[in-house]
Amino acid sequence: MRLDVVSPLLLFAPAVVSTLLISHFGALTGLVLGFSTYYTTLLSSIVIYRLSPFHPIAQYPGPLLAKVSKFYHVSKTYSGKQQQYMRQLHDRYGDIVRTGPNEVIIRDASCIVPLLGTQGCPKGPMYQGRHLWPQIPSLIGMRDPKEHQRRRRPWNRAFSTAAVKDYDPVIQHRVHGLGEGLGARQGEVLDLSDWLGFFTFDFMGDLVYGGWTEMMREGGDHNGLWSILTSGLKHVLPETSFVYEHVPWLSYYVKKLPGGVGAVKTMHALAFSQAEKRYTSGSTSRDLFYYLSNEDGTEKVDPPRSMVISDGLLALVAGADTTKTVLAGTFYSILLNPEVYKCLQAEVDKFYPPGENSLDPKHLPEMQYLEGVIMEGLRLFPAVPSGSQRAPEPGTRGKAIGPYYIPEGTQARVSWLCVHRDSRNFSYPEKFWPDRWLIAEGQQTHTEKIVHDPNAWVPFSFGPANCVGKKLAMQEMRLVICHLMQRLNFRFADDYDPAHYERDLVDRFNIAVPRLPVVVERRD
Repeated sequence: MRLDVVSPLLLFAPAVVSTLLISHFGALTGLVLGFSTYYTTLLSSIVIYRLSPFHPIAQYPGPLLAKVSKFYHVSKTYSGKQQQYMRQLHDRYGDIVRTGPNEVIIRDASCIVPLLGTQGCPKGPMYQGRHLWPQIPSLIGMRDPKEHQRRRRPWNRAFSTAAVKDYDPVIQHRVHGLGEGLGARQGEVLDLSDWLGFFTFDFMGDLVYGGWTEMMREGGDHNGLWSILTSGLKHVLPETSFVYEHVPWLSYYVKKLPGGVGAVKTMHALAFSQAEKRYTSGSTSRDLFYYLSNEDGTEKVDPPRSMVISDGLLALVAGADTTKTVLAGTFYSILLNPEVYKCLQAEVDKFYPPGENSLDPKHLPEMQYLEGVIMEGLRLFPAVPSGSQRAPEPGTRGKAIGPYYIPEGTQARVSWLCVHRDSRNFSYPEKFWPDRWLIAEGQQTHTEKIVHDPNAWVPFSFGPANCVGKKLAMQEMRLVICHLMQRLNFRFADDYDPAHYERDLVDRFNIAVPRLPVVVERRD
Protein backbone atom coordinates (compact mmCIF):
# COMPACT_ATOMS: atom_id res chain seq x y z
CA MET A 1 0.00 0.00 0.00
CA ARG A 2 1.43 3.38 -1.00
CA LEU A 3 2.61 5.92 1.56
CA ASP A 4 0.16 8.59 0.36
CA VAL A 5 -2.69 6.15 1.08
CA VAL A 6 -1.39 4.81 4.40
CA SER A 7 -0.52 8.17 5.95
CA PRO A 8 -4.09 9.56 6.11
CA LEU A 9 -5.36 6.27 7.52
CA LEU A 10 -2.73 6.03 10.26
CA LEU A 11 -2.19 9.70 11.06
CA PHE A 12 -5.02 11.94 9.86
CA ALA A 13 -7.92 9.75 11.05
CA PRO A 14 -6.66 9.31 14.66
CA ALA A 15 -5.76 13.01 14.76
CA VAL A 16 -9.39 13.84 13.98
CA VAL A 17 -10.50 11.52 16.78
CA SER A 18 -8.06 13.22 19.16
CA THR A 19 -9.47 16.70 18.51
CA LEU A 20 -12.76 15.52 19.97
CA LEU A 21 -11.00 14.55 23.22
CA ILE A 22 -8.59 17.45 23.66
CA SER A 23 -11.28 19.82 24.99
CA HIS A 24 -12.10 17.29 27.75
CA PHE A 25 -8.67 15.89 28.66
CA GLY A 26 -6.13 18.45 27.48
CA ALA A 27 -3.78 18.34 24.49
CA LEU A 28 -1.33 15.60 25.55
CA THR A 29 -3.85 13.26 27.19
CA GLY A 30 -6.34 13.83 24.40
CA LEU A 31 -3.77 12.90 21.74
CA VAL A 32 -2.68 9.79 23.65
CA LEU A 33 -6.25 8.65 24.20
CA GLY A 34 -7.29 9.45 20.63
CA PHE A 35 -4.42 7.62 18.94
CA SER A 36 -4.48 4.65 21.34
CA THR A 37 -8.27 4.26 21.02
CA TYR A 38 -8.08 4.44 17.22
CA TYR A 39 -5.23 1.93 16.91
CA THR A 40 -6.71 -0.44 19.48
CA THR A 41 -10.04 -0.41 17.68
CA LEU A 42 -8.39 -0.82 14.27
CA LEU A 43 -6.15 -3.73 15.31
CA SER A 44 -8.88 -5.45 17.29
CA SER A 45 -11.30 -5.33 14.38
CA ILE A 46 -8.63 -6.74 12.03
CA VAL A 47 -7.80 -9.61 14.41
CA ILE A 48 -11.46 -10.43 15.06
CA TYR A 49 -12.24 -10.48 11.34
CA ARG A 50 -9.24 -12.67 10.46
CA LEU A 51 -10.20 -15.19 13.15
CA SER A 52 -13.92 -15.07 12.44
CA PRO A 53 -15.91 -17.64 10.42
CA PHE A 54 -16.76 -14.81 8.01
CA HIS A 55 -13.20 -14.64 6.63
CA PRO A 56 -13.02 -15.99 3.02
CA ILE A 57 -10.57 -18.78 3.96
CA ALA A 58 -11.82 -19.45 7.49
CA GLN A 59 -12.55 -23.08 6.53
CA TYR A 60 -8.86 -23.89 6.02
CA PRO A 61 -6.97 -25.02 9.16
CA GLY A 62 -3.70 -23.59 10.38
CA PRO A 63 -1.93 -22.12 13.42
CA LEU A 64 -4.04 -19.52 15.21
CA LEU A 65 -1.40 -16.78 15.14
CA ALA A 66 -0.69 -17.42 11.46
CA LYS A 67 -4.28 -16.42 10.72
CA VAL A 68 -3.68 -13.11 12.49
CA SER A 69 -0.37 -12.08 10.85
CA LYS A 70 2.12 -13.40 8.31
CA PHE A 71 4.86 -12.26 10.67
CA TYR A 72 4.12 -15.43 12.65
CA HIS A 73 5.16 -17.60 9.68
CA VAL A 74 8.27 -15.46 9.23
CA SER A 75 9.19 -15.91 12.90
CA LYS A 76 8.89 -19.69 12.59
CA THR A 77 10.90 -20.00 9.40
CA TYR A 78 13.42 -17.14 9.42
CA SER A 79 16.10 -19.51 10.75
CA GLY A 80 16.09 -21.12 7.31
CA LYS A 81 14.03 -24.22 8.08
CA GLN A 82 10.97 -23.24 6.07
CA GLN A 83 10.55 -26.63 4.38
CA GLN A 84 10.85 -28.49 7.65
CA TYR A 85 8.16 -26.27 9.15
CA MET A 86 5.87 -26.57 6.13
CA ARG A 87 6.09 -30.36 6.23
CA GLN A 88 5.20 -30.28 9.92
CA LEU A 89 2.16 -28.11 9.13
CA HIS A 90 0.96 -30.52 6.46
CA ASP A 91 1.46 -33.51 8.75
CA ARG A 92 -0.64 -31.80 11.41
CA TYR A 93 -3.35 -30.01 9.42
CA GLY A 94 -3.58 -31.88 6.11
CA ASP A 95 -3.08 -31.09 2.42
CA ILE A 96 -4.10 -27.43 2.62
CA VAL A 97 -2.90 -25.18 5.45
CA ARG A 98 -3.56 -21.51 6.13
CA THR A 99 -0.17 -19.89 6.74
CA GLY A 100 -1.27 -16.26 6.79
CA PRO A 101 -4.34 -14.05 6.92
CA ASN A 102 -4.71 -14.48 3.14
CA GLU A 103 -2.39 -17.32 2.15
CA VAL A 104 -2.46 -21.12 1.97
CA ILE A 105 0.05 -23.83 1.13
CA ILE A 106 -0.99 -27.03 -0.67
CA ARG A 107 0.49 -30.54 -0.72
CA ASP A 108 -2.00 -32.06 -3.17
CA ALA A 109 -0.38 -32.91 -6.54
CA SER A 110 -3.78 -32.69 -8.27
CA CYS A 111 -3.67 -28.91 -7.67
CA ILE A 112 -0.52 -28.32 -9.74
CA VAL A 113 -2.22 -28.05 -13.14
CA PRO A 114 -5.25 -25.95 -12.09
CA LEU A 115 -3.07 -23.56 -10.08
CA LEU A 116 -0.06 -23.17 -12.38
CA GLY A 117 -1.21 -24.43 -15.79
CA THR A 118 -2.29 -22.38 -18.78
CA GLN A 119 -5.73 -21.86 -17.23
CA GLY A 120 -4.29 -21.28 -13.76
CA CYS A 121 -3.55 -18.18 -11.73
CA PRO A 122 -0.94 -15.45 -12.30
CA LYS A 123 1.91 -14.88 -9.89
CA GLY A 124 1.27 -13.46 -6.44
CA PRO A 125 2.66 -10.30 -4.81
CA MET A 126 5.65 -12.08 -3.22
CA TYR A 127 7.80 -11.31 -6.27
CA GLN A 128 7.23 -7.58 -5.99
CA GLY A 129 8.23 -7.75 -2.34
CA ARG A 130 11.34 -9.87 -2.97
CA HIS A 131 12.55 -7.57 -5.73
CA LEU A 132 11.85 -4.35 -3.83
CA TRP A 133 9.08 -3.12 -6.11
CA PRO A 134 11.26 -2.24 -9.13
CA GLN A 135 9.96 0.19 -11.72
CA ILE A 136 10.74 -2.37 -14.43
CA PRO A 137 10.37 -5.86 -12.95
CA SER A 138 12.50 -8.72 -14.22
CA LEU A 139 10.83 -11.61 -16.00
CA ILE A 140 10.32 -13.64 -12.83
CA GLY A 141 8.51 -10.72 -11.19
CA MET A 142 5.97 -10.15 -14.00
CA ARG A 143 2.44 -10.67 -12.65
CA ASP A 144 0.45 -9.75 -15.77
CA PRO A 145 0.19 -13.01 -17.81
CA LYS A 146 0.03 -11.22 -21.18
CA GLU A 147 3.00 -9.00 -20.38
CA HIS A 148 4.89 -12.03 -19.06
CA GLN A 149 4.21 -13.90 -22.29
CA ARG A 150 5.52 -10.97 -24.33
CA ARG A 151 8.62 -10.53 -22.15
CA ARG A 152 9.36 -14.24 -22.29
CA ARG A 153 9.60 -14.47 -26.08
CA PRO A 154 13.35 -13.67 -26.31
CA TRP A 155 14.00 -16.05 -23.41
CA ASN A 156 12.20 -18.83 -25.27
CA ARG A 157 14.43 -18.26 -28.29
CA ALA A 158 17.52 -18.14 -26.09
CA PHE A 159 16.72 -21.50 -24.49
CA SER A 160 15.31 -23.35 -27.49
CA THR A 161 16.75 -26.76 -28.34
CA ALA A 162 18.84 -25.28 -31.16
CA ALA A 163 20.18 -22.45 -28.98
CA VAL A 164 21.13 -24.78 -26.13
CA LYS A 165 23.06 -26.92 -28.60
CA ASP A 166 24.96 -23.79 -29.64
CA TYR A 167 25.98 -23.31 -26.00
CA ASP A 168 27.62 -26.76 -25.78
CA PRO A 169 31.16 -25.45 -26.49
CA VAL A 170 30.79 -22.88 -23.68
CA ILE A 171 29.57 -25.56 -21.26
CA GLN A 172 32.36 -27.93 -22.32
CA HIS A 173 35.00 -25.27 -21.80
CA ARG A 174 33.82 -24.50 -18.29
CA VAL A 175 33.27 -28.15 -17.32
CA HIS A 176 36.82 -28.89 -18.45
CA GLY A 177 38.02 -26.03 -16.25
CA LEU A 178 36.11 -27.46 -13.30
CA GLY A 179 37.68 -30.90 -13.79
CA GLU A 180 41.16 -29.42 -14.08
CA GLY A 181 40.70 -27.19 -11.07
CA LEU A 182 39.51 -30.04 -8.86
CA GLY A 183 42.12 -32.46 -10.22
CA ALA A 184 44.93 -30.01 -9.50
CA ARG A 185 43.97 -30.16 -5.84
CA GLN A 186 43.85 -33.93 -5.49
CA GLY A 187 44.48 -35.15 -1.97
CA GLU A 188 43.35 -31.84 -0.49
CA VAL A 189 40.11 -31.26 1.40
CA LEU A 190 38.05 -28.84 -0.66
CA ASP A 191 34.51 -27.50 -0.47
CA LEU A 192 32.69 -29.00 -3.45
CA SER A 193 29.72 -26.65 -2.90
CA ASP A 194 31.96 -23.63 -3.43
CA TRP A 195 33.65 -25.14 -6.49
CA LEU A 196 30.31 -25.93 -8.09
CA GLY A 197 29.36 -22.30 -7.40
CA PHE A 198 32.57 -21.08 -9.07
CA PHE A 199 31.69 -23.20 -12.11
CA THR A 200 28.07 -22.04 -12.41
CA PHE A 201 28.93 -18.34 -12.02
CA ASP A 202 31.81 -18.58 -14.50
CA PHE A 203 29.56 -20.33 -16.99
CA MET A 204 26.59 -17.97 -16.54
CA GLY A 205 28.94 -15.00 -16.87
CA ASP A 206 29.96 -16.42 -20.26
CA LEU A 207 26.40 -17.15 -21.26
CA VAL A 208 24.88 -13.83 -20.20
CA TYR A 209 27.64 -11.32 -20.93
CA GLY A 210 30.05 -13.19 -23.19
CA GLY A 211 32.53 -13.57 -20.29
CA TRP A 212 33.05 -12.15 -16.83
CA THR A 213 34.57 -14.14 -13.96
CA GLU A 214 37.40 -16.68 -13.76
CA MET A 215 36.74 -18.06 -10.30
CA MET A 216 37.70 -21.65 -11.11
CA ARG A 217 41.01 -20.65 -12.62
CA GLU A 218 41.84 -18.42 -9.67
CA GLY A 219 40.50 -20.87 -7.08
CA GLY A 220 37.86 -18.56 -5.66
CA ASP A 221 37.40 -14.87 -5.06
CA HIS A 222 38.86 -12.23 -7.34
CA ASN A 223 38.90 -8.61 -6.20
CA GLY A 224 36.10 -9.39 -3.78
CA LEU A 225 33.64 -10.32 -6.54
CA TRP A 226 32.58 -13.64 -4.96
CA SER A 227 31.96 -11.88 -1.67
CA ILE A 228 29.89 -9.20 -3.39
CA LEU A 229 27.86 -11.77 -5.29
CA THR A 230 27.16 -13.93 -2.26
CA SER A 231 26.42 -10.89 -0.10
CA GLY A 232 24.04 -9.54 -2.71
CA LEU A 233 22.41 -12.94 -3.03
CA LYS A 234 21.48 -12.83 0.64
CA HIS A 235 19.26 -9.90 -0.26
CA VAL A 236 18.23 -10.76 -3.81
CA LEU A 237 17.48 -14.40 -2.98
CA PRO A 238 17.37 -16.02 0.40
CA GLU A 239 17.74 -13.91 3.57
CA THR A 240 16.37 -10.37 3.99
CA SER A 241 14.09 -10.70 0.97
CA PHE A 242 12.60 -13.77 2.63
CA VAL A 243 10.79 -11.39 5.00
CA TYR A 244 9.72 -9.21 2.08
CA GLU A 245 8.40 -12.28 0.27
CA HIS A 246 5.94 -12.94 3.07
CA VAL A 247 5.26 -9.30 3.93
CA PRO A 248 5.55 -7.59 0.52
CA TRP A 249 4.45 -4.14 1.67
CA LEU A 250 7.42 -3.95 4.05
CA SER A 251 10.06 -3.78 1.31
CA TYR A 252 8.19 -0.90 -0.32
CA TYR A 253 9.14 1.25 2.67
CA VAL A 254 12.48 -0.35 3.56
CA LYS A 255 13.96 0.45 0.15
CA LYS A 256 13.36 4.14 0.86
CA LEU A 257 15.67 3.99 3.90
CA PRO A 258 19.32 5.05 3.39
CA GLY A 259 21.50 1.95 3.08
CA GLY A 260 18.49 -0.36 3.34
CA VAL A 261 19.42 -2.35 0.24
CA GLY A 262 23.11 -1.58 -0.24
CA ALA A 263 24.17 -5.08 -1.31
CA VAL A 264 21.42 -5.19 -3.92
CA LYS A 265 22.52 -1.84 -5.35
CA THR A 266 26.11 -3.11 -5.53
CA MET A 267 25.00 -6.15 -7.49
CA HIS A 268 22.92 -4.01 -9.84
CA ALA A 269 25.93 -1.74 -10.39
CA LEU A 270 28.06 -4.77 -11.29
CA ALA A 271 25.40 -6.01 -13.70
CA PHE A 272 25.06 -2.55 -15.27
CA SER A 273 28.83 -2.35 -15.77
CA GLN A 274 28.98 -5.74 -17.49
CA ALA A 275 25.94 -4.95 -19.61
CA GLU A 276 27.52 -1.71 -20.79
CA LYS A 277 30.68 -3.60 -21.76
CA ARG A 278 28.59 -6.14 -23.65
CA TYR A 279 26.65 -3.38 -25.45
CA THR A 280 29.93 -1.71 -26.42
CA SER A 281 31.65 -4.86 -27.64
CA GLY A 282 28.64 -6.02 -29.62
CA SER A 283 27.73 -9.56 -30.53
CA THR A 284 30.63 -11.97 -30.94
CA SER A 285 28.48 -15.06 -30.34
CA ARG A 286 24.86 -15.98 -29.75
CA ASP A 287 24.93 -15.72 -25.99
CA LEU A 288 21.88 -14.93 -23.85
CA PHE A 289 22.51 -11.20 -24.18
CA TYR A 290 22.22 -11.63 -27.95
CA TYR A 291 18.56 -12.57 -27.52
CA LEU A 292 17.64 -10.36 -24.56
CA SER A 293 18.93 -7.20 -26.25
CA ASN A 294 17.23 -8.15 -29.56
CA GLU A 295 20.50 -8.47 -31.46
CA ASP A 296 18.79 -11.22 -33.42
CA GLY A 297 16.33 -8.58 -34.69
CA THR A 298 13.25 -10.69 -34.05
CA GLU A 299 11.35 -8.07 -32.02
CA LYS A 300 10.11 -4.95 -33.82
CA VAL A 301 11.30 -2.64 -31.04
CA ASP A 302 14.52 -2.99 -29.04
CA PRO A 303 13.89 -3.35 -25.31
CA PRO A 304 15.07 -0.57 -22.97
CA ARG A 305 18.52 -1.10 -21.52
CA SER A 306 17.19 -1.09 -17.98
CA MET A 307 15.01 -4.09 -18.84
CA VAL A 308 17.90 -5.99 -20.42
CA ILE A 309 20.13 -5.27 -17.43
CA SER A 310 17.42 -6.45 -15.05
CA ASP A 311 16.85 -9.67 -16.99
CA GLY A 312 20.59 -10.25 -17.36
CA LEU A 313 21.08 -10.08 -13.61
CA LEU A 314 18.14 -12.43 -13.14
CA ALA A 315 19.69 -14.94 -15.54
CA LEU A 316 23.08 -14.73 -13.83
CA VAL A 317 21.72 -15.23 -10.32
CA ALA A 318 18.91 -17.68 -11.07
CA GLY A 319 20.93 -19.76 -13.50
CA ALA A 320 24.03 -20.01 -11.35
CA ASP A 321 22.66 -20.37 -7.85
CA THR A 322 19.93 -22.89 -8.63
CA THR A 323 22.15 -25.21 -10.68
CA LYS A 324 24.79 -25.13 -7.95
CA THR A 325 22.13 -26.16 -5.42
CA VAL A 326 20.98 -29.20 -7.38
CA LEU A 327 24.50 -30.29 -8.34
CA ALA A 328 25.67 -30.08 -4.72
CA GLY A 329 22.67 -32.08 -3.48
CA THR A 330 23.16 -34.68 -6.21
CA PHE A 331 26.87 -35.18 -5.52
CA TYR A 332 26.13 -35.41 -1.80
CA SER A 333 23.56 -38.13 -2.52
CA ILE A 334 25.92 -40.03 -4.83
CA LEU A 335 28.68 -40.04 -2.21
CA LEU A 336 26.22 -41.04 0.51
CA ASN A 337 25.07 -44.08 -1.49
CA PRO A 338 28.03 -46.27 -2.58
CA GLU A 339 25.83 -48.54 -4.70
CA VAL A 340 24.63 -45.51 -6.69
CA TYR A 341 28.21 -44.28 -7.06
CA LYS A 342 29.28 -47.69 -8.39
CA CYS A 343 26.41 -47.99 -10.88
CA LEU A 344 26.85 -44.43 -12.15
CA GLN A 345 30.58 -44.77 -12.62
CA ALA A 346 30.05 -48.10 -14.42
CA GLU A 347 27.66 -46.42 -16.87
CA VAL A 348 30.08 -43.53 -17.41
CA ASP A 349 32.93 -45.97 -18.07
CA LYS A 350 30.75 -47.93 -20.49
CA PHE A 351 30.01 -44.94 -22.71
CA TYR A 352 33.17 -42.95 -22.01
CA PRO A 353 36.01 -45.42 -21.31
CA PRO A 354 39.51 -44.11 -20.51
CA GLY A 355 40.74 -42.00 -23.38
CA GLU A 356 37.23 -41.19 -24.63
CA ASN A 357 36.29 -37.50 -24.62
CA SER A 358 33.67 -37.22 -21.87
CA LEU A 359 32.96 -33.62 -22.88
CA ASP A 360 31.43 -34.82 -26.13
CA PRO A 361 27.68 -35.02 -25.46
CA LYS A 362 27.00 -37.63 -28.16
CA HIS A 363 26.35 -40.48 -25.67
CA LEU A 364 24.43 -38.51 -23.05
CA PRO A 365 20.95 -39.32 -24.46
CA GLU A 366 21.72 -43.04 -24.01
CA MET A 367 22.82 -42.76 -20.37
CA GLN A 368 19.61 -43.67 -18.59
CA TYR A 369 21.12 -44.17 -15.14
CA LEU A 370 22.77 -40.74 -15.27
CA GLU A 371 19.37 -39.28 -16.15
CA GLY A 372 17.81 -41.10 -13.20
CA VAL A 373 20.50 -39.74 -10.87
CA ILE A 374 19.77 -36.18 -11.97
CA MET A 375 16.00 -36.66 -11.72
CA GLU A 376 16.43 -37.97 -8.17
CA GLY A 377 18.70 -35.07 -7.26
CA LEU A 378 16.04 -32.66 -8.49
CA ARG A 379 13.32 -34.56 -6.61
CA LEU A 380 15.08 -34.53 -3.24
CA PHE A 381 16.88 -31.19 -3.59
CA PRO A 382 14.81 -28.83 -5.77
CA ALA A 383 16.34 -25.36 -5.88
CA VAL A 384 13.04 -23.70 -4.92
CA PRO A 385 11.45 -26.25 -2.57
CA SER A 386 8.64 -24.04 -1.23
CA GLY A 387 7.09 -23.49 -4.66
CA SER A 388 5.92 -20.46 -6.60
CA GLN A 389 3.14 -18.25 -5.28
CA ARG A 390 0.00 -17.74 -7.35
CA ALA A 391 -3.14 -15.63 -6.81
CA PRO A 392 -6.49 -15.38 -8.65
CA GLU A 393 -6.72 -12.43 -11.02
CA PRO A 394 -8.50 -9.35 -9.60
CA GLY A 395 -12.15 -9.25 -10.56
CA THR A 396 -12.53 -13.03 -10.94
CA ARG A 397 -13.86 -13.56 -7.38
CA GLY A 398 -11.54 -16.53 -7.04
CA LYS A 399 -10.78 -19.89 -8.62
CA ALA A 400 -11.40 -23.57 -7.93
CA ILE A 401 -8.05 -25.34 -7.49
CA GLY A 402 -8.71 -29.08 -7.44
CA PRO A 403 -10.98 -29.76 -4.45
CA TYR A 404 -10.28 -26.32 -2.94
CA TYR A 405 -11.58 -22.83 -3.62
CA ILE A 406 -9.11 -19.94 -3.54
CA PRO A 407 -10.95 -16.61 -3.15
CA GLU A 408 -9.78 -13.42 -4.81
CA GLY A 409 -7.21 -11.70 -2.61
CA THR A 410 -5.78 -15.01 -1.40
CA GLN A 411 -2.36 -16.35 -2.37
CA ALA A 412 -1.60 -20.05 -2.75
CA ARG A 413 1.42 -22.19 -3.49
CA VAL A 414 2.15 -25.87 -3.93
CA SER A 415 5.23 -26.89 -1.99
CA TRP A 416 7.41 -28.84 -4.42
CA LEU A 417 9.44 -30.64 -1.78
CA CYS A 418 6.35 -31.66 0.21
CA VAL A 419 4.89 -33.14 -2.99
CA HIS A 420 8.19 -34.76 -3.97
CA ARG A 421 8.58 -36.43 -0.58
CA ASP A 422 4.99 -37.61 -0.28
CA SER A 423 4.63 -41.42 -0.25
CA ARG A 424 1.36 -41.05 -2.19
CA ASN A 425 3.44 -39.87 -5.14
CA PHE A 426 6.72 -41.77 -4.79
CA SER A 427 7.58 -45.00 -2.99
CA TYR A 428 10.39 -44.65 -0.44
CA PRO A 429 10.13 -40.85 -0.74
CA GLU A 430 13.15 -40.10 1.48
CA LYS A 431 15.44 -42.51 -0.36
CA PHE A 432 17.84 -41.46 -3.12
CA TRP A 433 16.87 -44.18 -5.60
CA PRO A 434 17.63 -43.41 -9.28
CA ASP A 435 16.32 -46.86 -10.28
CA ARG A 436 12.74 -45.68 -9.70
CA TRP A 437 12.91 -43.66 -12.93
CA LEU A 438 14.21 -46.62 -14.97
CA ILE A 439 11.56 -48.93 -13.48
CA ALA A 440 8.82 -46.43 -14.31
CA GLU A 441 10.04 -46.24 -17.92
CA GLY A 442 10.16 -50.04 -18.24
CA GLN A 443 13.95 -50.03 -18.61
CA GLN A 444 14.48 -52.05 -15.47
CA THR A 445 12.42 -54.79 -13.80
CA HIS A 446 11.37 -54.73 -10.18
CA THR A 447 9.43 -57.38 -8.29
CA GLU A 448 7.63 -54.95 -6.02
CA LYS A 449 4.95 -52.64 -7.37
CA ILE A 450 6.00 -49.06 -6.68
CA VAL A 451 4.19 -45.75 -6.58
CA HIS A 452 5.57 -43.32 -9.14
CA ASP A 453 3.71 -40.22 -10.32
CA PRO A 454 5.84 -38.24 -12.81
CA ASN A 455 3.23 -35.47 -12.76
CA ALA A 456 4.18 -34.84 -9.12
CA TRP A 457 7.80 -34.10 -10.16
CA VAL A 458 7.96 -30.32 -10.61
CA PRO A 459 11.46 -29.02 -9.74
CA PHE A 460 11.30 -26.55 -12.64
CA SER A 461 7.82 -25.32 -11.67
CA PHE A 462 4.97 -25.78 -14.15
CA GLY A 463 2.93 -23.99 -16.78
CA PRO A 464 3.60 -20.86 -18.85
CA ALA A 465 5.75 -19.31 -16.09
CA ASN A 466 7.92 -22.38 -15.49
CA CYS A 467 11.73 -22.31 -15.56
CA VAL A 468 12.66 -21.27 -19.07
CA GLY A 469 16.23 -22.56 -18.64
CA LYS A 470 15.29 -26.19 -17.91
CA LYS A 471 16.94 -27.64 -21.05
CA LEU A 472 20.17 -25.77 -20.40
CA ALA A 473 20.28 -26.74 -16.72
CA MET A 474 19.78 -30.42 -17.55
CA GLN A 475 22.54 -30.35 -20.16
CA GLU A 476 24.90 -28.60 -17.73
CA MET A 477 24.28 -31.21 -15.05
CA ARG A 478 24.70 -34.13 -17.44
CA LEU A 479 28.06 -32.85 -18.67
CA VAL A 480 29.34 -31.93 -15.21
CA ILE A 481 28.46 -35.24 -13.55
CA CYS A 482 29.58 -37.38 -16.49
CA HIS A 483 32.93 -35.62 -16.92
CA LEU A 484 33.81 -35.47 -13.23
CA MET A 485 32.86 -39.11 -12.67
CA GLN A 486 35.06 -40.17 -15.59
CA ARG A 487 38.09 -38.12 -14.56
CA LEU A 488 37.97 -38.12 -10.75
CA ASN A 489 37.22 -40.19 -7.69
CA PHE A 490 35.42 -38.47 -4.80
CA ARG A 491 35.00 -39.24 -1.12
CA PHE A 492 33.84 -37.30 1.93
CA ALA A 493 36.59 -35.71 4.02
CA ASP A 494 37.62 -38.00 6.88
CA ASP A 495 36.32 -35.76 9.67
CA TYR A 496 33.04 -34.86 7.92
CA ASP A 497 29.69 -36.12 9.18
CA PRO A 498 27.39 -36.36 6.10
CA ALA A 499 24.33 -35.91 8.33
CA HIS A 500 25.34 -32.24 8.61
CA TYR A 501 24.51 -31.57 4.96
CA GLU A 502 20.73 -31.86 5.08
CA ARG A 503 20.65 -30.52 8.62
CA ASP A 504 22.49 -27.35 7.57
CA LEU A 505 20.52 -26.62 4.40
CA VAL A 506 18.94 -23.17 4.58
CA ASP A 507 15.59 -22.66 2.87
CA ARG A 508 14.38 -19.12 2.36
CA PHE A 509 12.65 -19.62 -1.00
CA ASN A 510 15.91 -20.64 -2.72
CA ILE A 511 18.13 -23.20 -1.03
CA ALA A 512 21.49 -22.06 0.36
CA VAL A 513 23.72 -25.12 0.43
CA PRO A 514 26.20 -25.76 3.26
CA ARG A 515 29.84 -26.84 2.98
CA LEU A 516 30.46 -30.17 1.27
CA PRO A 517 34.06 -31.09 2.16
CA VAL A 518 35.44 -33.79 -0.14
CA VAL A 519 38.76 -35.26 -1.22
CA VAL A 520 39.33 -35.88 -4.94
CA GLU A 521 41.82 -38.04 -6.78
CA ARG A 522 42.51 -38.31 -10.48
CA ARG A 523 41.39 -41.64 -11.92
CA ASP A 524 44.15 -41.56 -14.53
